Amino acid sequence: MAFNEDSRVKIPAILHLMRLGYQYISKGEQKRIEESNIFPDIFKESLQRINPEVSDAELDLLLDEINLKLDFEDLGEDFYKNLVSGSGIKLIDFENFNNNSFHVTTELTCKNEDEEFRPDITILINGLPLAFIEVKKPNNKEGVLDERKRMNARFKNKKFRKFANITQLMIFSNNMEYEDGVIEPIQGAYYTTSAYADLRFNYFREDADFPVITKFIPDSEALENFVLKDNNLSAIKHSPEFITNKHYDSPTNRILTSLLSKQRFAFVLKYALAYVEEESGLEKHIMRYPQMFATMAIAKTLDDGIKKGIIWHTQGSGKTALAYYNVKFLTDYFQKKNIIPKFFFIVDRIDLLIQSSTEFSNRGLKVNKVNSRAEFLKEIKKVSALQNDSGEMEITVVNIQKFTEDSTVTEEIDYDINTQNIYFLDEAHRSYNPKGSYLANLLNSDKNAVKIALTGTPLLKEVTRLYDSKDLFGNYIHKYYYNRSIADGYTLRLIREGIDTKFRMKMKEILDQIEILKGEIGKEKVYAHDKYVEPLLEYIVDDLIEFRKQEDDSSLGGMVVCDSSAQAQNLFRYFEETYGEQEVYAANLVAEPYNPYKTPNPKLKAALILHDENDKEIRKDLIKAYKHSKVDLLFVYNMLLTGFDSKRLKKLYLARVIKDHNLLQTLTRVNRPYKSFRYGYVVDFADISKAFDKTNELYLDELNAELGDEMKNYSNLFKSREEIENDLKELKEILFQFDTNNKERFSQQISELRDKPDLLKIIKALRNAKELKNIIRLGEEDLQDLLQKIDFNKLNIFLAEAQRQLDKLNLIDSINNEQKTQNLLNVALEDIWFSFVKVSENELILADEQKGQMRKTREALQRNIDQTDPQFITLREELENIFKKKNLEEITQEGMRENIQLLKTIYERVLKLNQANENLQHKYLEDEKYVRIHKRLMEKGNLNLKQTQLYDALLKVKEQTDEQILHNSNIIDNDAYFKKYLMTLVINEFKNNSDVKVDFETTKQINQLIVAEYQQQYNGYRI
Repeated sequence: MAFNEDSRVKIPAILHLMRLGYQYISKGEQKRIEESNIFPDIFKESLQRINPEVSDAELDLLLDEINLKLDFEDLGEDFYKNLVSGSGIKLIDFENFNNNSFHVTTELTCKNEDEEFRPDITILINGLPLAFIEVKKPNNKEGVLDERKRMNARFKNKKFRKFANITQLMIFSNNMEYEDGVIEPIQGAYYTTSAYADLRFNYFREDADFPVITKFIPDSEALENFVLKDNNLSAIKHSPEFITNKHYDSPTNRILTSLLSKQRFAFVLKYALAYVEEESGLEKHIMRYPQMFATMAIAKTLDDGIKKGIIWHTQGSGKTALAYYNVKFLTDYFQKKNIIPKFFFIVDRIDLLIQSSTEFSNRGLKVNKVNSRAEFLKEIKKVSALQNDSGEMEITVVNIQKFTEDSTVTEEIDYDINTQNIYFLDEAHRSYNPKGSYLANLLNSDKNAVKIALTGTPLLKEVTRLYDSKDLFGNYIHKYYYNRSIADGYTLRLIREGIDTKFRMKMKEILDQIEILKGEIGKEKVYAHDKYVEPLLEYIVDDLIEFRKQEDDSSLGGMVVCDSSAQAQNLFRYFEETYGEQEVYAANLVAEPYNPYKTPNPKLKAALILHDENDKEIRKDLIKAYKHSKVDLLFVYNMLLTGFDSKRLKKLYLARVIKDHNLLQTLTRVNRPYKSFRYGYVVDFADISKAFDKTNELYLDELNAELGDEMKNYSNLFKSREEIENDLKELKEILFQFDTNNKERFSQQISELRDKPDLLKIIKALRNAKELKNIIRLGEEDLQDLLQKIDFNKLNIFLAEAQRQLDKLNLIDSINNEQKTQNLLNVALEDIWFSFVKVSENELILADEQKGQMRKTREALQRNIDQTDPQFITLREELENIFKKKNLEEITQEGMRENIQLLKTIYERVLKLNQANENLQHKYLEDEKYVRIHKRLMEKGNLNLKQTQLYDALLKVKEQTDEQILHNSNIIDNDAYFKKYLMTLVINEFKNNSDVKVDFETTKQINQLIVAEYQQQYNGYRI
């Protein structure tokens, strides 16, 4: 069979979507508005059905309005508001979702002027192209990562703004099962929403408690034949591989069922999308799958008449975002019952109040902040649901301390209004002490309120032994654990770095000196003393600088969790005197991030974050500066240990023991994914091992109670010693055959290596070595000898050499193998970076222009369907010559001008060639096989036929052959029979036809060409 992405993934996916109720639109019937890809006939027919009162003229105006909005630089936010609006002309009927029109088509061109791309599969609702699917064949070289890079490049292009703005959901799949815990997803089926840059891939795993509800439409052989013929893939129909790929349970088909079955797609469109004002600009987010199922679990809990419960989602899983999504969802849920909901987000600290308020307002909620108990008393007694005039959804963010005995809802209402208070209790594991008054006031404020407790850690029984937490907050509504979050790539595992013996001994001597000088003094004062603080800070600064050097990344940040406020203040004072720059406040934080190891005397920037240090606005500016890499190191005591999220924070320095929930929360400040990092690092000055073991034991007990036999599959948060030692053994084994003492000899050995799998194995091991050095450098004593046995600094050089050899092998393969022309173009045209000794605006423009012209030329060449065409081969060779003659890394301005002109010439010739091919392909019902057959026959020169005569004869052969293949499963497998069958057709249409006269030898040549094309498609030679 055709063993490529069309036959293995795309066509089976289209057929599966038809099972889900999507009607297939033939490639020849894509009647659309080219600038937006809206299908106007389907759009008007659907909207007149949904809005019976609407006129044609109004729909024409609406189409014009949509077209205008899709040009906005707003990621489609204005269009999305129209899409989900319940007022005016409805674009989608969410009340009766089956009342909409559902279509699927393939290779729908997204085109603006001379720029274009074609998603593999496009999904339309009411004629609006709201989703698309990109597929790759299993085990493709770059996996789905290659498609993500390509889509990032496309959506950055302003010519594709309308297509980015109208798209709500994208699915990328190479039809493979997930490889869990990888930083860059290579294999599997992922989903995301549109972005102008940096698409974020999400795993999707079904939840057995909330199975997708859909009734599959039985397969239709007639419709399957229609799709195969429309895609000119009749040859694959009866192959066992194609039948296997059509299965409902393939990775691609599973995610299509999960997200595009009608019930789920309605949920995604209405509730799973959010526009977020980040500091870097507007972003569009989509629910992670745990958030989707948690929302469904909340609805089920309420349906069962239960009004309280706990959402246990591990740190970093987006609990504030979950609350936002549920404001949207629960507003509709209760309004269907004629109930108006009021939402309250309850925190126990001022910094969390500020943080959560900002997150809600960034997502478009109207946030009511309560500044006093009197204000809250007034708010809780209101019976109206909304305070703003615009009707925007809103939430009240309040500190639990604002709840008093008087904070109770009005029991007697003078007029007929039915409201429901909904409390989201943030960090429910921590400060809700039943012995104090705040919790009692909260619970008594409205005994009918829905209370949803949010926690990133389990409610540890020993910590909550004074009361049964589930009596207060209810049972778990939904759970999402560390091990699943790590597998999904949302959080990283941690490395605990113990302090080396020499430093521990030094610190012990200093503590002894302090006691001799001061006598018996409190522990807090000892650890804040200058004699202790100064060597501690020196160690931290040296470690952070060395860490950045090893990773070649000056953006990496650190946080010091201090023993006391006094220690934090003293550490910061000494830092400023010794390493830092004075007056590090907002006015100073506008410069570019500082690279501390570009100067022989490193200068870092630090910030002190304490509740009584500086004012609220200065602290806010300092935190913002840290997130933007303008501050290198944070000194904290109790603040920022929960809720603080900065992906660049990869080194946590613990100067005190933290226990129970707080320990888990503090540790996970460094577990956010960032670039290609696989771990977060905890430098343990205080020896938290016993505290962590105790907390972990309680955590595992709670997991055991919830998971039962699944406990054996749970992965610890920290990487184990055994895993570290195994990694080191594997590294030594892989490098055994190489001379690791001589860099030149190693380079020569690597240069002689031609086996790519072996080379990839070496590169993987060398990349892992960078992590291993960080692990053992400050690790346990019995690992320290490995630093002497392995020269980690050399390993970085070895990694660069191995990568260069792999790049060289890839380029050689691409140039020498005509079947891999696309790989040549990818390597030659896009993976090129320019460096200039002198930079000017003109040079930058030229570099950008050259890169843009490269991309356009590559994409035009990739679209060519006849890469054996002599004209195409000539163009490819001309392109190769450009790169063989030039040193692209040291190119001159004049050289770039010359290249740009050459590329433009090739590009224009390719466009002309592609257009001729496309015109011919359209005549042959989009079958590229017959384009190649037609051209090869015309090129021979001995065929005494006009093109129209050749076309008429070939088209008849095509129609009869395709029909025969669809109804005879063995015809292509029987090589002799297939050749004989085709020969009969060719003779009838070419030799015996009164209008077409060719000799027998020419007839044989025609037959051989046709047979070869069908067999190549069947066997997968054409990709």
